[in-house]
Amino acid sequence: MPGNFFSKKSDTKGFQEEEGTKKDVLHPRDIDAHWIQRSLAKFFNDPIVAQQKVTEVLSILKDSADDRECENKLVLLLGFDHFDFIRTLRQHRHMVLYCTLLKQAQDDERIKIEEEMKMRPELHQVLAQILETGETDIVETERVKREKTAQRRAAAAAGEEAVAAGQWLAGRKVLDLEDLAFSQGSHLMSNKRCELPDGSYRKQKKSYEEIHVPALKPKPFAEGEKLIDISELPKWAQPAFDGFKSLNRIQSRLCESALNSDEHLLLCAPTGAGKTNVALLTILHEIGKHLNEDGSVKVDEFKCIYIAPMKSLVQEMVGNFTKRLAPFGITVGEMTGDAQMSKEQFMATQIIVCTPEKYDIVSRKGGERAYSQLVRLVIIDEIHLLHDDRGPVLEAIVVRTLRQVEQTHDDCRLVGLSATLPNYQDVGTFLRVKPEHLYYFDNSYRPVPLEQQYIGVTEKKALKRFQAMNEVVYDKIMEHAGKSQVLIFVHSRKETAKTAKAIRDACLEKDTLSAFMREGSASTEILRTEAEQVKNHDLKDLLPYGFAIHHAGMNRLDRTLVEDLFADKHIQVLFSTATLAWGVNLPAHT
Repeated sequence: MPGNFFSKKSDTKGFQEEEGTKKDVLHPRDIDAHWIQRSLAKFFNDPIVAQQKVTEVLSILKDSADDRECENKLVLLLGFDHFDFIRTLRQHRHMVLYCTLLKQAQDDERIKIEEEMKMRPELHQVLAQILETGETDIVETERVKREKTAQRRAAAAAGEEAVAAGQWLAGRKVLDLEDLAFSQGSHLMSNKRCELPDGSYRKQKKSYEEIHVPALKPKPFAEGEKLIDISELPKWAQPAFDGFKSLNRIQSRLCESALNSDEHLLLCAPTGAGKTNVALLTILHEIGKHLNEDGSVKVDEFKCIYIAPMKSLVQEMVGNFTKRLAPFGITVGEMTGDAQMSKEQFMATQIIVCTPEKYDIVSRKGGERAYSQLVRLVIIDEIHLLHDDRGPVLEAIVVRTLRQVEQTHDDCRLVGLSATLPNYQDVGTFLRVKPEHLYYFDNSYRPVPLEQQYIGVTEKKALKRFQAMNEVVYDKIMEHAGKSQVLIFVHSRKETAKTAKAIRDACLEKDTLSAFMREGSASTEILRTEAEQVKNHDLKDLLPYGFAIHHAGMNRLDRTLVEDLFADKHIQVLFSTATLAWGVNLPAHT
């Protein structure tokens, strides 16, 4: 047998005292089939090694003649560094062994192990604690928890005096999870009552219920608030707003910060509020700093980056900026997975519209500053996607830009554009936006008020629920058939075609397709002609009926075709994924 590691009396005495104080550390219910493995995983990174050690530990616990032999073997196996765990195993040797075997055993083996435990007096209490499931135990557990919570609070309150008296040792900070826990268990954390706005009403149908919420009334103009006429802008900037009479309400509020300031800016406003024109004002401010006396622009002195989340949105912004900035001789380029840009093309372009991932790649190299040294403005559209899976990419771009400004002292302005955000102040802090350049507008500022209808399907069975949802979509489409265009958003790419075909078939069955497309009309002929050129089979099948689908998995030409046909009002009903919700400007009534 290996020599004893604890031969001195003082050591033994101290060990026994410590053993006494730690006697109740482990409860039989804490030990499951993998308790030893989880404990060993803290010491051994390799899971295979940890599993081998589990088998050896169980063998030592079972075969050792006494506690001292067990302790010595465990030290040789696990090493002296893990003595706290070894001591716990030695103290609760039989409990750990039998609880582990009991939890690993099948029904027949479990009965045998329980019988064996009944034969050994030292395991009677352990077995009783394992089998005890009465309410008394639950009540007692709750009482102990409450007492511990009260003790922690009292200790925290008396912390300062205790430190002063030298009686309180610095320990771990304890987070009281019991106090933070939701008392209703797995129930939804929702309000029991919901107060609907004035003017709301309900409609009960056979398989679903509707709740109609009226549009918010626009807020009245504040004292001294007025719209800024385009003629009030600097003369050199007016060509960018050709065809506009004045800025809208939100743009008028931001005009001073956007056009006449170098400070970082964050705008949170509803969809359709004209955030693109605010971005254009910030670009014009940068152009204004690089004008020659004859009005021409020093195109080699600056670059502006416009970051948009979707390829379709990038394409739209390239077309928009190319048209609006043509009088200034500015080159606008696209940089996405569909459209690559060489270094020479990058250097010859003043406005680069790109996806977050593309700009992250070209700006990542620390030693290669050719791409970023002339960048004076970074506009991040749809910055509320920071919470999305792609949020870390946006974070990296912002942090990299701020670090570069600190290191090189070359100014680079950050502008964030977003839909309404609940924590817009946090995003403003992240972008280092000063309070006077942080703007938030709620839904009452929408140029076109938004009326909402919430529909709850009451069917329980999955098939009937699916049929009811399609019935709802069909009913809502028919309400607007022939009057206005309809956009329908679904959760996946596959669902776009599936839902579109289900609605198309319902229209064919009920002979209501003529409400969407009149035979012999110009739109019908255009859609039939375009359908022949389409690559996507589902789209080719749907287009002649005035229906279409749109998602990021489609060919770029097909996506662009759908956007153009919808914008020209040839397509009446468009089924899409979130692609179109992320800022692509395709206005629809419903």
